[in-house]
Amino acid sequence: MHKGIAVSPGVVVGVAYRVESVFGSTEPQTLADPEQIPAEIDRFNQAVSLSTVELEAIVLKVAQQLGSAEADIFKSHLQIVNDQGLLDKVRSLIENQELTALSALQIVLQGYAASFARIEHDYYRERLADVRDVISRIGSHLTAFPHAMPATSNNGSGSEHADEPVILVAHEILPSQAMSLGNLPIAGIVTETGGGTSHAAILSRSRGIPAVSGVTGITNDVRSGDLMVVDGRDGVVIVRPDREATAAYRKMQREFFDLKDRLVLNRDQPALSADGAPIELLANINNVADAQAAQKVGATGVGLFRTEYLFLTHADVPDEEEQYQHYRQIIEDSPNRAVTIRTLDLGGDKTVPYLGRRSEANPFMGWRSIRLSFEHPRLFERQIRAILRAGRHGKVNMLFPMITTLEELRYVNRLVEETRRNLRREGVPFGEDVKTGVMVEVPAAAVCIDAILRETDFISIGSNDLIQYLVAADRDNPKVAHLCEPLSPAIFKVLQMVLDACQRTGTPVTLCGEMAGQPRSVLALFGMGLRRFSMSPAFVPTIKALLSSVTTAQAERFAHQVLQLKTSEEIRGYLTARLHEVSSALEVFDSA
Repeated sequence: MHKGIAVSPGVVVGVAYRVESVFGSTEPQTLADPEQIPAEIDRFNQAVSLSTVELEAIVLKVAQQLGSAEADIFKSHLQIVNDQGLLDKVRSLIENQELTALSALQIVLQGYAASFARIEHDYYRERLADVRDVISRIGSHLTAFPHAMPATSNNGSGSEHADEPVILVAHEILPSQAMSLGNLPIAGIVTETGGGTSHAAILSRSRGIPAVSGVTGITNDVRSGDLMVVDGRDGVVIVRPDREATAAYRKMQREFFDLKDRLVLNRDQPALSADGAPIELLANINNVADAQAAQKVGATGVGLFRTEYLFLTHADVPDEEEQYQHYRQIIEDSPNRAVTIRTLDLGGDKTVPYLGRRSEANPFMGWRSIRLSFEHPRLFERQIRAILRAGRHGKVNMLFPMITTLEELRYVNRLVEETRRNLRREGVPFGEDVKTGVMVEVPAAAVCIDAILRETDFISIGSNDLIQYLVAADRDNPKVAHLCEPLSPAIFKVLQMVLDACQRTGTPVTLCGEMAGQPRSVLALFGMGLRRFSMSPAFVPTIKALLSSVTTAQAERFAHQVLQLKTSEEIRGYLTARLHEVSSALEVFDSA
């Protein structure tokens, strides 16, 4: 049994499919037969050739879109990918030690890391990051996900479980990999790294499949074909369970998925409380598949479209026309063509090399999000143009992340108006009625909410970042992640302050963090006056069923009591009891 972080609720028993990663912790893999050596070297050479072609195209496009300085980054990557010393080391390991190309790449990278670690100079640390990028690029061609997921390993291990659903097991899932997994038959995900907001977690919740992250050493303990259990409510993973445990978890799995199937039947019903109060249930999405999923579960629109995934999965910087076409497709596939499009929220764990790289002690509180957009005004303006142009195809809002000061808000408002004027002058059609809003996720913005409301059309509360910034704790750091507790007195007091201000001014407000899909949190938030919730599509039927079981007066009593409690433990216990009282069947969809 392994314990990790519960990131997507539910239970599944399935067969493991272990995905190798360039930066994973798996042991070096040898070839099954020495006769495979020439083919493996050819495979490696092909991956290098593909990477070279990609980089040459990126150099040209980045120079055109962003400038020659940004293109220089990729020119250095071209030098690395064609470095004969690096390439010969990999080929030698394949030939002399009969390693797979991926394992040889990993060993070469480890050697460079050890050498660079002995040099205490920022310049060389940056060069190591460039080497990592290039090796990751080559490795991505070696580890491209198959079009169909095998249920068992090649050596026949676990063949008795051939009919089981597939559970993906990986050291980590990169953004590009997460997007490529969209249509594969995966029933569960387990990763060694990451937390509740990792790419694996976002993918899992958007598809409504159980997942556990932060499971140290799992890739060393599991083989493809092994039977395993994933309990995404308690954060438990069991590898090769005994017969009794397997039977018990299979029963839980059937109950969980039967309940999910029944709940989806409410998709055509309006979202109303037990006493008829209307609620708007929206979806958080990353791509077209998520937008289509939102349609199927009965969401009334998209409350948060994360545009950064287009950039993260793109070989180079997407130009204005590519962005416009992508946003238009999202709008056309979304419920009621109603979409709130967030501008780039890159930085932290989501980086692209063409925007440069900086060594930061704490990147989540540094050069990221709107701050990065300010430093690349050409890129920012191009995205604003694409969003405004797409705005004529539906009911579109534009959302700016991580706004901290009123000065920042005024700057983006001026930039939007200037962009509108330019489009009119050029005769380019665009959505004249696109509203602009602020994402409240920095405590400074919450404290100064009255001033911000006077200069914005709407508010979206990003509870994930708001919580971690409020308690000064990295939510993905296992040493302090326990402090990032959504059911805490501090977060509820701040949320009440923001909601009260929005109610006084009549400003539309949506909560689009993970709290919006957590039943216990929703009971209190509804009682505090929140009427717009945006969540992973899979949670929409659950929250609709929950709110149909509670009256406004009940929820207001719950919220009043929550605001009197002094500790997270008290709030958790109180809301757990209230959830059991209102709808005990839905307890399975909340974290333990």
